[in-house]
Order: sequence, then structure tokens, then C-alpha cells
Amino acid sequence: MTAQDLGMPRTGTDGVPRLPEDAPAQKKKDFTSDQEVRWCPGCGDYVILAAVQGFLPELGLKRENIVFVSGIGCSSRFPYYLNTYGMHSIHGRAPAIATGLATSRPDLSVWVITGDGDALSIGGNHLIHALRRNVNLKILLFNNKIYGLTKGQYSPTSEVGSVTKSTPVGSVDTPFNPVSLALGAEASFVARTMDSDRKHLTATLRAAAEHRGSALVEIYQNCPIFNDGAFQLLKDRDEAQARIIHLVDGEPVRAGEDHVVVRDATGSLSVVAEADADPADIVVHDAGAADPTRAFALSRLDDPSQRHVPMGIFRDVSRPTYDDLVRAQVDGAIASGGGPAGDADLTSLLHGKDTWTVSA
Repeated sequence: MTAQDLGMPRTGTDGVPRLPEDAPAQKKKDFTSDQEVRWCPGCGDYVILAAVQGFLPELGLKRENIVFVSGIGCSSRFPYYLNTYGMHSIHGRAPAIATGLATSRPDLSVWVITGDGDALSIGGNHLIHALRRNVNLKILLFNNKIYGLTKGQYSPTSEVGSVTKSTPVGSVDTPFNPVSLALGAEASFVARTMDSDRKHLTATLRAAAEHRGSALVEIYQNCPIFNDGAFQLLKDRDEAQARIIHLVDGEPVRAGEDHVVVRDATGSLSVVAEADADPADIVVHDAGAADPTRAFALSRLDDPSQRHVPMGIFRDVSRPTYDDLVRAQVDGAIASGGGPAGDADLTSLLHGKDTWTVSA
């Protein structure tokens, strides 16, 4: 007898309830709220929103079992436009709030929507610790290399020399590479995609959704008002052909039609003409490698010139999640009568052995 025979909902391997097999197929409109979408004309957020709304029906989840948590910024309006549960939280703290939600509610699919300023400036610590802990979150980081909502200040991903309203003679800050940062924090899933590549964006979202653990997806996104054309070289068909390095698990890492990525005698990666490369030195992508060293090296091929920009899934490994481990500890404490030492109740567990009474 199955769970469905007993009237219980279907669940996936992540424990989140699925729709019954005989339920009507969901459509994009089912995940589209009645709120007016309010971004500047031409903003890349429109494309990402449409991709997410079109992708969510594929998950087979009930809308009430999906939650989007955002921080502050243009991207953080996202929860208003989705017909799921959502929370527009506070600046930089979306990963912290989402961590609590994912830990206390295993029946929810929890997503975080954030931007380069929200995630990497005031929210930097919250982001790296959510990734380090491997909380079961899907984090979509919209990167337009500028603060859009507050009208054009430089952000943690703006290039050195960027002239903005807060850096009128050019930024002197060295920018973050979000993918490198995530890999350094031991994130179990790290990917990069772009707003204008709908097919690649959707495929990347699908892979992130299937991953159990922390999944960070950096999405290059255009801000037409304050940083228009930041990724234009990657959107031009001819330029993109040579510049974008598509990462395909199990295949040689290629740049364009006739260049490949090789590892030299020092261990560094570089792009060379395939005709000049020793086949033994050509890098074959392994997203499932336990050691993130090679994935990190691939992320360093990117630089402000956008001469070579890796796109795709850098890392996809399986390891225990923070929320699963916490719930297992709680269940173990309950099963043992309150604590590891067999305490009689929760009060004894909380008090431990180091309490004292202060008399009047």
C-alpha cells in the first residue's frame, strides 16, 4: 500500500510534498501573482522572472510548499510577483531567515533572491555561512555590478575604475568574483548563467532545484539605467562565441570552436589554441569532484575584460545538509528522553549541568 492509498501526499527525496499524480498539470499562470510588475523597462529581472514562473510548474510542488525569501534591492521585489509564499525581508539577511525556515520546515522548498549588493556587502557573512553549512537553499544572486534600487552607487562586483554616483573619479575597490567566493565557502552547488540565455538559465535552475544542499546560481543581469551593457560582449553572438567557456560535465573545457583550457606545469589554467595543446594537458570538467580546487581555478579564468567567462555548473557534490543534521539531533534528543545523557525532559537538557541558584 502506498502513501497515496492512505491519503497522504506524495513526497520527493527532499521530503517536500508533491502534487498527486492525477493532479492537473500546472502552468506558468498558476505561479504568477496579481501584482503589477514594477521594474524599469528593459531590466533583466523581467526575463529571470518569466523563466522562474515558467520553470516552477516542472517541480511538481504545491504552491504552498514553495517559499521565496528576498532581501533589499530591485531583485528583492521577486516574491510579490510569484503566487507562492514569500517574504521581502531586510538588507542582506535573507539567507539567515531562509536558514531558519529550511531548518524548521522540511516540507518547504526554500529559495533566496538576492543581488550583488544585498548578498555580498551587508549580507556577505550570512551568504558564506549559509553556503558553508550547506543549508538546503536555492540562492539566486542577480549580478548587475551596480546598486540599482538606491540609484547607481558602485557595488562589491563593480570593476576597479568604475565611475558611479558614489565613486565619481573611479572605484579603487577590488571586486568580488561571486563564483570564486562561493567555492571558497565550500558551497556544494555553484553555477553561473545569464538573463538573456533563457535555455541555459532554465536548465541551470532545474539543476539547482534538483540539488539537495546549498545551491548558488549567479545570474548576470543587465541594469539598463545605471550600468547598461555591462555584459554586452557576452550577449553579442559573435563575441560570445569566443568569450564564453561552456562547462559541460565530463567533456573537455572549450573556449569557442578552436581553443581549449589546459593546465600548465605550475598547475595554473590557461586558454590556448587546440592545435597547440598537448591532449594530456586539456582540462576535462568534473563538476562532481570532491576537491573544489579545479572548479575554483576555472572561476579565476574570468576577469573584468570578459575575455574568457566560464558559464555553467562549476560544482555539484553531495554532502550532509545543515538542516537535516539539526533535525536529526533534535530527533535523537527526543528519542533518548531529552538529551544525550538521557535527561528526563527538555528543561533538564536546556539547563545542563552548569546551573546555579542565586539567593536573595
